Amino acid sequence: MGRLQDKVAIVTGAGTGIGRACMELFAQEGAKVVGVSRTKANLEKVLAEVEKNGGEGMIVPADVSDPDQVQKVVDETVKAYGRVDVVLNGAGVGYSWDQKSPGSMGSVTETEPDKWREVMAIDLDSIYLMSRAAIPHMQKQGNGSIINISSILGVKGNPDAHAYTAAKGALVNLTRSLCSAYALDGIRANCVCPGFIDTPMIQDHISLFDDEATADRLCPMRRAGTPMEMAYGCLYLASDEASYTNGAIFMLDGGTTARI
Repeated sequence: MGRLQDKVAIVTGAGTGIGRACMELFAQEGAKVVGVSRTKANLEKVLAEVEKNGGEGMIVPADVSDPDQVQKVVDETVKAYGRVDVVLNGAGVGYSWDQKSPGSMGSVTETEPDKWREVMAIDLDSIYLMSRAAIPHMQKQGNGSIINISSILGVKGNPDAHAYTAAKGALVNLTRSLCSAYALDGIRANCVCPGFIDTPMIQDHISLFDDEATADRLCPMRRAGTPMEMAYGCLYLASDEASYTNGAIFMLDGGTTARI
């Protein structure tokens, strides 16, 4: 029996990176997975992989910064499977977003208000909306696990990407607040803060690890992490093994934030 046997897990950002790894791993561990992303083609590829490996799931293409589309995700999940046990909030944008939306990853003096609101909508509002839609179902069930993907830049300052760092920092404290508000309803809320992870989000920066001295400054392990390494941390938080883990901020960063 898998660690998530018979649970129903919504995974946002499931088309690529950490979200994709979580969708695949959760399915391997017995969950019925609902993959959410804006790009249907990516979701179809992930679902095909899930089903090839004997897993079960469905996809709901959606923009999770839109309240109506988020509600549709939760409604379709409940219609199909009758419950929501896990919400993995993996949708978000980072440094690579600057290619699609120039000016979105600058400092406050370099970031126009529309770019600020754009990043906040994707990286923070989406988590609020998904939590708002899913929590009532978890309350009725008397249990649930919410896992929010923040970043090491949610707990450390940075000279650029201020909309991103502000959103990720807010997400850390939103997680603590969800824990405080809903613990007695049997709902756990925890946060994962990845470090440098080899995903499309930092594809233009991953070559920094090719230089040994630079790699050492970036991480004591002198390498980037993998999406699956993040997914295993999320798997623990999603499972009943984490029944007393609530309001935790997990630094999955190879030791980057452990060093002065």
